[in-house]
Amino acid sequence: MNIGRLADDNMKRFGTYEMVHFEGRWWTNQEMNEQANRLGNALKGLGVGKGDRVGVQLLNSPELIQSFFAVFKIGAVLVPVNPNLRVHDLAYLYRDAGLEVLISSLEYGERIREARQGAAELKHLVMVEEEVPPGMLSYPGLLEGRPETLVLEDTDNDDTAVIIYTAGTTGHPKGVMLTHYNWYSHVSGYYESVLLDSWGVSVQGTVREGRGQTGTAEVFGVNRDRVSLITLPLFHGYGVFALNLEYLTGGKLVVLKRWDAEEAMQSIERHRVTEFRGVPTMYIQILNHPAASRYDLSSLRFCICGSAPMPLEVARAWKERYGIDIWEGYGLSEATTVNCGNVAERRPPKYGSVGKCYQKANTIKVFDQEGRECPPGQLGEIVIKGPCVMKGYWNKPKETAEAIRNGWLHTGDIGYLDEEGYLFLTDRKKDLIIRGGENVYPKEIENILHLHPAVLEAGVVGIPDPVYGEAVKAFVVLKQAGSVTEEELMAFCKEHLPSYKRPKVIQFMDELPKSAIGKILRRELRKLG
Repeated sequence: MNIGRLADDNMKRFGTYEMVHFEGRWWTNQEMNEQANRLGNALKGLGVGKGDRVGVQLLNSPELIQSFFAVFKIGAVLVPVNPNLRVHDLAYLYRDAGLEVLISSLEYGERIREARQGAAELKHLVMVEEEVPPGMLSYPGLLEGRPETLVLEDTDNDDTAVIIYTAGTTGHPKGVMLTHYNWYSHVSGYYESVLLDSWGVSVQGTVREGRGQTGTAEVFGVNRDRVSLITLPLFHGYGVFALNLEYLTGGKLVVLKRWDAEEAMQSIERHRVTEFRGVPTMYIQILNHPAASRYDLSSLRFCICGSAPMPLEVARAWKERYGIDIWEGYGLSEATTVNCGNVAERRPPKYGSVGKCYQKANTIKVFDQEGRECPPGQLGEIVIKGPCVMKGYWNKPKETAEAIRNGWLHTGDIGYLDEEGYLFLTDRKKDLIIRGGENVYPKEIENILHLHPAVLEAGVVGIPDPVYGEAVKAFVVLKQAGSVTEEELMAFCKEHLPSYKRPKVIQFMDELPKSAIGKILRRELRKLG
């Protein structure tokens, strides 16, 4: 199985259609596939073969999508790279992955040159611009004259398709190896359990069969009027999933280069977007945007949140304003991104939960510290087994053995399952605050702070305490500066929390540190003390 086949199958199933909108222009699926094929041929001409690593260091763009599928098709290994990494992080990633080719932009040229110095295997730099300095290759020039057809490399199910580098919390990031079968089983499982079971449509009428014949029949499938807004960075694991899904289902993508709340609302209105996948920060910014009332978001049918816990008050405010639920989900790179969600079984979401395991071939359980399965309602570590589980960490057998034990991926996330099989996240193991022997979960305090009408965002961490070992500190962004004092927020927490869970300190911030996908970085908050 080669996951790049999805692009060829897309053409066979759906014919030519407008697939990707970016910066005022629609690209057809045929154009995207032919460009990917040209690039694949060009990479082979540079000596890239099966198993070689190719980095793609770009923000959202057609060239990024084309590059992903070019790498898949020739059997090389895709390594998505966050363009905004610092030089020393880039240098480590280039070396650790053993990149042979990097596809990027002159926008990052200076950092790339500096980071490249210690990466002996990195032979070719391909820039998306027309004109490039000596020592670099031009993406348009490289593709010029190349064949628009490409022979798909034969890959085994267990061949690595992608290496995704996770954010390092205690050291260097680790490269998560995901196979062609990881991705195919993942996206096909999502298609069946979410799109078909939950949103599938049944119609009667004249149909065209695969052999060109026509007849009258009742058919069941996914509505082709789906339009997805892509605002999250595609260099994240979610990006590979989102692209695979639309190639499989014949969907349309409206792609923004980077997140901007007003541009997102404009795009939803202009292109009648039906699906929006975001993180809590994005929903919060839309809800609180001064121009929000000017835009018509009524086309939305499907709003998903992941990567960070969705505050309950934000979900309720969204439902009240737009009349549509936010369907919270959960996943991690080591399990091929999305693993469960609230979208199953054609029922409203269970607020506070990240839903059920939607991959029918996967299993999600909660284990205690001795590795025993917890009964419903009991907190423990979330573990996952099934075809979504990674092949392992690149060049890190010890860390792989620690993460995958007896076939179970130990996620490091704390939560519980209820009687119906819905998963509730409490926090990350490493984020747990232990105050005087009592367990305090930051998410609970953050949810309480979000209840206050003056609070826009909140992040909670543990700080050293000479008496209790750790104390609770909250970092808060207000909707309007000066609208509430630290004392007033303290009093509010006193009304809603027991003494050991109340913040000892509340610090106001203009903004909270976030990752490239908008997740609040508690490790950075801890550095602020």
